[in-house]
Amino acid sequence: MAAPITVHRPSDSGGRRVCVRTAGIDRDLGIAFSDVDVEEFLRRAGLPEGAAILDDPGWVEWRGGREWGTG
Repeated sequence: MAAPITVHRPSDSGGRRVCVRTAGIDRDLGIAFSDVDVEEFLRRAGLPEGAAILDDPGWVEWRGGREWGTG
């Protein structure tokens, strides 16, 4: 089973689209520029333990690696 949270590859601006899959539907949470942004998106989606799951591949798939783009 794929991870329910996807952090996509960095764009030219360095931001990464963050999506969550629930009930078989992908929902776009926004563009993140740091782990703090991802954590906030996950908190708003009802996952207050967002910081604790960022490095868990069962929860989060980091497309293009874990590093942030520089823009």
